[in-house]
Amino acid sequence: MTTPSVAPPASGVAGSRFAVVGNPENRRVSLFADAVRAAGLPGPRVVAWSDVLLEGGADFASDEIVRVDSPGENPEVDRLLRGATDPTRVEGSARWYARFTGALRTLRGGIRLDDPGDLAVLFDKRACHGVLDTAGVPVPASPTSGPGGAPVRGWDDVRALMREHRMPRLFVKPAHGSSASGVLAVEAGGSRIRATTSVELAPGGRLYNSLRVRRYDSERDLAAIVDALAPDGLHLERWVPKASQHGRAADLRVVVVGGRATHAVVRTSRTPLTNLHLGGSRGDLAVARDAVAAAGGRWSDVLEVCERAASCFPRTLCVGVDLLPAIGWRRAFVGEVNAFGDLLPRLTGLPGSGAEGLDTYAAQVRAALREPAPHGQLNPPRPAASGRAARRPYRTGTSHA
Repeated sequence: MTTPSVAPPASGVAGSRFAVVGNPENRRVSLFADAVRAAGLPGPRVVAWSDVLLEGGADFASDEIVRVDSPGENPEVDRLLRGATDPTRVEGSARWYARFTGALRTLRGGIRLDDPGDLAVLFDKRACHGVLDTAGVPVPASPTSGPGGAPVRGWDDVRALMREHRMPRLFVKPAHGSSASGVLAVEAGGSRIRATTSVELAPGGRLYNSLRVRRYDSERDLAAIVDALAPDGLHLERWVPKASQHGRAADLRVVVVGGRATHAVVRTSRTPLTNLHLGGSRGDLAVARDAVAAAGGRWSDVLEVCERAASCFPRTLCVGVDLLPAIGWRRAFVGEVNAFGDLLPRLTGLPGSGAEGLDTYAAQVRAALREPAPHGQLNPPRPAASGRAARRPYRTGTSHA
């Protein structure tokens, strides 16, 4: 099937209309609809994920600009995708991935803002990591990324790869997970081993998502968790010691729209997991910029790393990049690229981004319509750098242009 072009209609605002595939009750859909109406257009036609899954797809008119939004936070949609009756269960991500990517192929027609092929890569951490690494985007070392990555069939494989690649500290991630579901931050030293995670290991070996981050010190418990997750696919990454802000580990979520970094937020936590729903909190972006400058670097280079990561997915208008600044703010790595990483309510655009005063959804509507921005049009995705020099992590004072 030919994938509709991501390029927006040349006619601009006049006559344009939007559609969104999402869960109608979800605030993601509401926020996007508000942005469309604020642009002077009728609200988007909302196509429910449940209808797509139950009816074998959906059809869109040739002039409809179609946004695909997250199918999450809806128990019935989760049941249709994962086959699980309890949405708090961790297992089933491989089934979710197969059904989700299959459903994307049943969306017919329209002008797409999200490419099915890009989304298929973005929701496979092994494939996404391999694409970024091949393009020269700095990423944490991983033995499981790309088509030649090592398989992980259970805890014994994790232990063997830790020894082989000298990775005493690493993250173990479900290949198709999101929102830190099933992620373990593992630390080994001597005869001791510990994991930090939001996974709750229940009697009988069942795994549940929890909003409480906990630690496991028993290797038997770690093995039980990993062995239960392994059939869905696992991705391993070297643990990058993060920079800190006010004594808390810090990283960045950077939203890239139309090739330009438009929004950014610092996330801080007392645990290795900085996700806001797991107790993380927003940090101070100005303090982060000052820390980069104090280390001899340029903030524009930090944002460019995120733009290079987004450029690996040029047929998708918007992604959220998780950037991991290393201790001292002298270099940074891309941890993940998120297809639905734009839920940052009330956050307005970065100075000079062309999205000043706009939230992430309004910035996407403007980009899709090709409205002139205050500082010119949003840039198209830049081609990813290539070659050995491009594989170096971001270092302060070094341009990657």
